[in-house]
Amino acid sequence: MNTLSRSETEQESTIGEQTVLDRAEEISDHVGRIAYPAFSFDRGASCEIHENAFWDLQTYLGLRDGLAANEGARSFVHESRRERTPLGHTHREHIRDLSVDEIREMYQAAIQRLINRTSESDAFHRAGIVEIDTTEADPFTSDRTGHKDEIIGTKEKTDESAYQWATIQLVGNAVPLILDARPVRKGDSRLEIVEDLLDSAEDLVHVDNV
Repeated sequence: MNTLSRSETEQESTIGEQTVLDRAEEISDHVGRIAYPAFSFDRGASCEIHENAFWDLQTYLGLRDGLAANEGARSFVHESRRERTPLGHTHREHIRDLSVDEIREMYQAAIQRLINRTSESDAFHRAGIVEIDTTEADPFTSDRTGHKDEIIGTKEKTDESAYQWATIQLVGNAVPLILDARPVRKGDSRLEIVEDLLDSAEDLVHVDNV
């Protein structure tokens, strides 16, 4: 059985990340055309920065591993072709103003637009196998006062705490696509999480198996 050494695995990961960065502008252009129309927030009529500049910055941050908003916003000023771009703290404030329900609703609308576009190709079928799983953020090291129901223990039996998300995605022969995600809070049952995610997924595709 062939196995990869740790250095080979890390090199493979680095190559994958570099490929993404090399195509970042192309990816951002596609995201802008398909996903941006589904996302919005209330910034008031007086804001001089185009709303898409915020989503451009969010995409820019998402394509780069471990890049914080403030540092990313400074880099984005030089790499963006826009005349005006948001500051890091302004960007965070607008994103934080969105509720989980609002984000999920907009994300599902964006996925529907993506599915409509992708289903035009032979590589995508509107039926498939879905997988439901949980993932967690890096350990949370700040004060959890008032947020202990959202920042819960990790999946491993440790004293650490972290945000956890449950996701549902297409797997198998289908185009890999995360259909929905929701936070995992203290007291949520597995049945509740599965039913919630499955309901939203079945609005997008026909689920053959879970």
